[in-house]
Amino acid sequence: MRTLAIAALQTRPVTHDLAASWRRFREQVLAVRAAFPQVQLVTVPELLLAAEAPLLEAREDWTEQAAVPVPGELTDRLCDLARETGLWLVPGSLYERAADGRIHNTALAVSPEGRIAATYRKVFPWQPWESCAPGSDFVVFDIPDIGRIGLAICYDGSFPETVRQLAWLGAEVIIQPTLTTTRDRELELVCARANAWTNQVYVVNVNAADPAGVGASAIVDPEGIVRQQAGSGEEILVDVLDLDAVTRVRAHGSTGLNRPWDQIARYGSEINLPMYGGGFRTPPWHPSARA
Repeated sequence: MRTLAIAALQTRPVTHDLAASWRRFREQVLAVRAAFPQVQLVTVPELLLAAEAPLLEAREDWTEQAAVPVPGELTDRLCDLARETGLWLVPGSLYERAADGRIHNTALAVSPEGRIAATYRKVFPWQPWESCAPGSDFVVFDIPDIGRIGLAICYDGSFPETVRQLAWLGAEVIIQPTLTTTRDRELELVCARANAWTNQVYVVNVNAADPAGVGASAIVDPEGIVRQQAGSGEEILVDVLDLDAVTRVRAHGSTGLNRPWDQIARYGSEINLPMYGGGFRTPPWHPSARA
């Protein structure tokens, strides 16, 4: 059985205080390590380490002030913390100052060996309110002997292309740090369930706690069933994801009935799909690609 024990921390930053937000994050990760020794991966909300404020308290200059290089001092500290705890870390996202001067909303995955395993720049910033430059590539990373993980950030989940592409790349779990302070949170949860079911993947959508966000973090399984959902305050969702369930559901169907991934992988190339430049290419991991 391939299992991944995760802890999704519905927490909040110390607004506009980078040093205090880092200390709080570090203390919480150490507390998880002590309380839940079985956990292998810890994730937190979007822009936690950027100490971003709720929407109506946002400062126009904060993105510029909080932006850091990747790699850099902050990522070095993250690598040290991952090595110290032996955990995979997906520490929400941060403001990354790229070599060309543009600023991206960037999620990282850091391995227990203290190595940056993946860097993902948010492809769909929440415009017009989010000023970051969009990324252009979707990103997955492998946890050896367990499975492949895809990264998405908040508003990315509103675009079906995001999780479909990550699943095409072989992702079985989508980690989606989120910072939602608005009343459309219910729509995001609809998207999380739809993305999980239509692509037959786990979706771990971790939002910020009140007052930084409205909470309601959720873990959704490959059949679109909500395994856990938080309230509005600070909470920790601890779960053990059975990645073999992804294989089972794709092979035998959600509730033993529906197999959308298998169907589109087998016959998608025969359907006229102009937005894909023709048909749907069979993903290389699908059995029909090797037939």
